[in-house]
Amino acid sequence: MISSLRSRLATIALTMVAGIAPATAAQAATNLPAPDADALAKVLADTRAAGAPGAMIRISGHDGVRTEMVAGVRDTVTGAPMDTNARFRIGSVTKTFSAVVLLQLVNEKKIELDVPVNGYLPGLLPDDRITVRHLLTHRSGLADYTNAMFNDTVPGFEAVRNKVFSYDELVKLSLSEPRTTQPGASYQYSNANFVVVGMLIERATGHPVATEYQRRIIEPLQLDHTSYVHPDTRIEGSYIHGYLTPDQAGLPLVDSTEQTVSWAQSAGAMISNAADLNTFTTALLNGKLLPAPLLDQMLTMTPTDATRTRFYGLGLRRYDLSCGTSVYGHTGTVQGFYTYAFTTRDGGRSITAMANTSNRGAANTALSGSLEAAFCGKKNAPMASAPADLAESRS
Repeated sequence: MISSLRSRLATIALTMVAGIAPATAAQAATNLPAPDADALAKVLADTRAAGAPGAMIRISGHDGVRTEMVAGVRDTVTGAPMDTNARFRIGSVTKTFSAVVLLQLVNEKKIELDVPVNGYLPGLLPDDRITVRHLLTHRSGLADYTNAMFNDTVPGFEAVRNKVFSYDELVKLSLSEPRTTQPGASYQYSNANFVVVGMLIERATGHPVATEYQRRIIEPLQLDHTSYVHPDTRIEGSYIHGYLTPDQAGLPLVDSTEQTVSWAQSAGAMISNAADLNTFTTALLNGKLLPAPLLDQMLTMTPTDATRTRFYGLGLRRYDLSCGTSVYGHTGTVQGFYTYAFTTRDGGRSITAMANTSNRGAANTALSGSLEAAFCGKKNAPMASAPADLAESRS
């Protein structure tokens, strides 16, 4: 039985669930070539070879599902194959949900982006210069407490797996460390920023963030597989097991599926599936969740790396790909899961890619190749010029 299981795990169960559809008017509108199915298959194979038990890719467009591909398993004990319909922890893709809710509150005049955080949460932060906008753009200078928390990967995780933190406790963990930059000076990614965003949402609405996610995003978009269950540890329905890689080579993977994710909360505790994430990113970029002026502010990006191909706006990333296409969304890392959820500026093509591993950098790098394959097509395929809205958004 053990040898049979190992055999199943060693074999990539690569499945094309839905073939690549013919070009349509929707595809023409985005000027994109068809996804490169061979390259997508290689992405999944490389992700598995780098140590992920399983991986999947779901690409969709205005014309419906275009491509679904899976490799490996979603449960190493039962050998159940990876499933694009199953739910998983989306990590920091949660930040985009939180940013949308907060920006809706800005639209309702309950919060202003350039008002100091302490104006809404008196005495919370030691610097009155830190504004709401600084939080959403990761320019507050608040230290990311998770660096110390998970310095030792598995022991750090086990110490908080079932722990329930208050928002205040997480903020205090951040404030116990030196600040990383002056407010507004530079981009420094920190989960603490979106913990405070959660506090602002709850202060402005008088409701838990779960209630606001549900009524403002999940119900209007009919995201039936998306939820925020903190501090419950369970994932209901069909789900994917996540596997944390120990720091010491050769030690077995740790099933990290069940946890409170209380160490992240509004920064990373949501659960979803590939179809729901595609629906969410498409709806966001199509303007179904925010009025145009606020969506424009969300899409106002500054570089986050020396190559000037990676950018961050208000709780949203932009990646500029080699073919000239820009895609918008967020990445997610939580114990046992890597996620990429991105779409084009017009929402015409969306991708969710997921691997059920973490602390495995090579697997994350391999999975990131799904963006080029999904949006740029075959390297020798003819490319139309970038549409005006994409060209204008690049810097």
